Amino acid sequence: MPLMTTETPTTDSAPATPAPAAAPTPANPQRPPTTRPPRGHGGALAIAILLSLAALGAAGYTGWTVWNMRQDLGAANGLRGQVDTLQATVNGMRDENANLRRRLGDADAVNRSVREEVLGVSERARNLEDAVANLSERSLTGHDAMLLDEAESLLRMGKERFALFNDASGALAAYELADKALAAVNDSAFAAVRQDVSAEREALAAVAPAARATDLATLADLRAQIPGLPLKRDDATTEEAAQPGFWQRAGAALGSIVRVSHDDGTPGGLADARIARELAALDVAQAEAAVLAYDDEARERALKRVDASLAARFDTSSSDVQTARSRVAALLASRAKGAKPALGGALSELRNLRSVHALHSGTAAGTPASSASPAAPAAASSTGATPEARP
Repeated sequence: MPLMTTETPTTDSAPATPAPAAAPTPANPQRPPTTRPPRGHGGALAIAILLSLAALGAAGYTGWTVWNMRQDLGAANGLRGQVDTLQATVNGMRDENANLRRRLGDADAVNRSVREEVLGVSERARNLEDAVANLSERSLTGHDAMLLDEAESLLRMGKERFALFNDASGALAAYELADKALAAVNDSAFAAVRQDVSAEREALAAVAPAARATDLATLADLRAQIPGLPLKRDDATTEEAAQPGFWQRAGAALGSIVRVSHDDGTPGGLADARIARELAALDVAQAEAAVLAYDDEARERALKRVDASLAARFDTSSSDVQTARSRVAALLASRAKGAKPALGGALSELRNLRSVHALHSGTAAGTPASSASPAAPAAASSTGATPEARP
């Protein structure tokens, strides 16, 4: 702030003159001369007034400047107070951050201890699961083992019956009983075997064992009926020709030398009645074998040969022959029963599961202490870090 200085002008004063030497007083004193007062008192007054006004202006300016300085000082003091408040707030926030950091550190420590405790609990749960598995395997030797033996026997019986006798109905019944036995087993590990059993049951049901049994019964009845069917009569020996004509007599005369007959190309075209019946019965037997072998194409070919034999070598005007041909036509019109199902998968799966369970139970029984010993160190390590969390 500029500092105003006031200078007071110096008044003009006459320089001091040395006093004159005292004159010798005359003998006759005279009246001293009168001096006039100096002129110049009005200019000094004006200068004094000007100086007073200047001093008043300087004093006013100085007062105004001081007032402004006080205002600025008050504002600065207010700002200083705000800064102090902000500093206190920042210090408080720093303290809070430090507290939060400490809390986070404590939370991390707690989380680590909880994690170690959870690891210990999981190890204990794993050991408990192993113990429960051992108990379930030991209980398998009782009721479940008997049911598994029954199911295995039924599956083996159904498989062999179908393989030896092509008895799809009997095999299906055996598989149904085996499925019921497996359903009563308490161990859920054998649920996959039930799925395989259901798949093989569906395959057996798809070949329509009842329809195949009906076809076999029809073919057996037809094969037993063929020996009694009448054969076709020869045109040369019919009784309708009572009066032979010229050509008949000539043919009879030449018949003793050369005989011409018609061959229609059918099996047994040159055979007698016994061979024709045997060939037809043989074709029926081949159709039965094809049904048992689940060979639908061979079955169809054999039935067509039977129908051709009946039409060529037997009397088609007979009602028995017509009935036999209608039965053959019905068999030909029936739909195919499907391919032969593959059995044995469920039985193999059951045997594999039982062998695995037996092996696992043997190893578990051989080392009972080794499976329990790691549990104690794991529990100690999990509770050693946090003694307060020990159960």
